Amino acid sequence: MIRIGILGNIGSGKSYVAKSFRYPVFNADLEVSKLYKNNKKIFLKLNKILPNYIHSFPINKNEMSKAIIANKSNLNKIVKVVHKEVRKRMNVFMKKNKNKRIVILDIPLLLENKINIKKDILVFVESKKIDILKRLKKRKNFNKKLHKKFKDIQLSPSYKKKKSQFIIKNDFTQITIKRGINNILKKII
Repeated sequence: MIRIGILGNIGSGKSYVAKSFRYPVFNADLEVSKLYKNNKKIFLKLNKILPNYIHSFPINKNEMSKAIIANKSNLNKIVKVVHKEVRKRMNVFMKKNKNKRIVILDIPLLLENKINIKKDILVFVESKKIDILKRLKKRKNFNKKLHKKFKDIQLSPSYKKKKSQFIIKNDFTQITIKRGINNILKKII
């Protein structure tokens, strides 16, 4: 099985690129969202460590945002609780797809949380800053302070780019993404 990890800035189009490969995708953001909606144990753990912020189940994203903005250490506390469960779900995904030729890992903190393995093929999604900002501002819950907190815990884009075997320049057109993916697949299959 070939594991392809998708890297890039917040808002660069990583999830779109991941889906465009047309192979099974493990989307960590989607899994976190499901945990907040459905996992009472996660709620109880977060409520215990952040009682001033996390009050209701299903977990309210606004409560999470307030906790993260209020104190830098809160984000690290959240990550410790949530990422253990996300990692378990990723392991289930890997077992379920063990006979697939390729799987795609759409995990924002792939390198930061040392989830990648040496054999992983890393693809950096590169987008212009102006395009990223336009896209982020269109997001329903976009918050500049929150965005900065998440950027602060991530490795620099230049480091991620250096670690990547491939770069897809995302101009947010389907044809460019398809061309980039086809070039990668020709080289790895």
